Amino acid sequence: MQNNNVLILDFGSQYTQLIARRVRELNIYCEIHPYHKIPQDLEKFKAVILSGSPFSVRAEDAPHPELSSIKSQKPLLAVCYGAQYLAHFNGGSVEQSETREYGRAKLSKIKEDCELFKGIRPGSQVWMSHGDTIKKLPKKGVLLASTHDVEFAAYQIEGEQTYGIQFHPEVYHTTDGKQLLENFLVNIAGVSQTWTPAAFVETTVQELKAKLKNDKVVLGLSGGVDSSVAAILLHKAIGKNLYCIFVNNGLLRKDEFENVLHQYKDLGLNVKGVDATARFMSALKGVSDPEAKRKAIGNAFIEVFDDEAHKISDVTWLAQGTIYPDVIESVSVNGPSVTIKSHHNVGGLPDFMKLKIVEPLRMLFKDEVRRVGAEMGISQEILGRHPFPGPGLAIRILGDITPEKVRILQEVDAVFINNLKKWELYDKVWQAGAILLPVDSVGVMGDERTYEKAVVLRAVESTDGMTADWVNLPYEFLQETSNQIINRVKGVNRVVYDISSKPPATIEWE
Repeated sequence: MQNNNVLILDFGSQYTQLIARRVRELNIYCEIHPYHKIPQDLEKFKAVILSGSPFSVRAEDAPHPELSSIKSQKPLLAVCYGAQYLAHFNGGSVEQSETREYGRAKLSKIKEDCELFKGIRPGSQVWMSHGDTIKKLPKKGVLLASTHDVEFAAYQIEGEQTYGIQFHPEVYHTTDGKQLLENFLVNIAGVSQTWTPAAFVETTVQELKAKLKNDKVVLGLSGGVDSSVAAILLHKAIGKNLYCIFVNNGLLRKDEFENVLHQYKDLGLNVKGVDATARFMSALKGVSDPEAKRKAIGNAFIEVFDDEAHKISDVTWLAQGTIYPDVIESVSVNGPSVTIKSHHNVGGLPDFMKLKIVEPLRMLFKDEVRRVGAEMGISQEILGRHPFPGPGLAIRILGDITPEKVRILQEVDAVFINNLKKWELYDKVWQAGAILLPVDSVGVMGDERTYEKAVVLRAVESTDGMTADWVNLPYEFLQETSNQIINRVKGVNRVVYDISSKPPATIEWE
């Protein structure tokens, strides 16, 4: 893969990860780096893409990278802010638009025989998202494409493989965006399309063998996609030297502990199941603040995991299912987030564990993790599982946690998830679950008034969880599910459906 990589310089755009995903869809490996941390080993990158940005190039605090080692040296595609940056600081001019250019537009003119727009015709839809616009091209700038409102929608620097576009090829609304990226990366830059799940598995297993040799590795399994795929990769590399621990924190879905253990046995993994329900319930007693709940669960998990890891002699490594969005988050343009949610991964394990970290999936997006898992023959039942928060049902029970509340929510959740599968809706939903509200509402059952719990059903569609939209589930499905919950689950007399999108809401309620 050496010398066939693509470097994406991030200026803080909400779409930067989308650029990377589109490039990876072309079977091309790419990495995102902040604009102010350009890698030293530039020779391993065959092409560079500059992302958009929420900044204006005319602002004093605008991102201002040193591009002398890149511009005119390597094929360069500058998107939106990137295109304006190259114009503004190379003899062109950028001004504030009279009207903000946001949303769909159509290409009205395309330069003939233009390599960047090969196979793309006038009338093709593009997505604009900028408040500034280029009024004058940079030195040696040649106009490539226009829309009705934006004259300089795309340009090239004469004599260089340097291109600027004021629209976003990475978003779905740009109909021929993938074609444009392929034109730039494959036809212009000559990057090889060799980044495939099979190639990743082969390369990663060899790297893990060389790195870990005969060392012992311990991995905390969650039952989710990431930790499962990480486990199989490591198992391929080191076999029985991988020790997996699956902890039941008492906050899993109904029957999940037994079902997941059974699935892992079928995969040939060396897995130990630890039922620590009592320990977690004790740690959570009387705790109702969401972050305090997360911390209590995290601390209890570390204690249980540490106890179990010490029962295995001479462990050197801790494996984690960290994936690329977590890595990007920690080195983002604006620095690491002030509060990284404590339910994402095992989180930082304490120094006293003295283990080295190995993260075989750290350069993959979630959809790539699934493709790699399929390549290794992992069942769709595991790969198709919805994401589930680390603290489990604790952050779906608003307020304090009791065994009775857990029982109620497990039963409600089981009806909901089983019905999604029965109605063949489960695979059309990115994540679904139920929330138990700290509210007693009045109801009538038989001839008696009841004061029982209200529950919320939540189902969203998304690609990576960064944004999400609620799923328009059929009324008949909701009706049947609501009836079953109220009739079967003692303690619940009201069911509501959450129709909030993210943003402004989040997927989970806590």
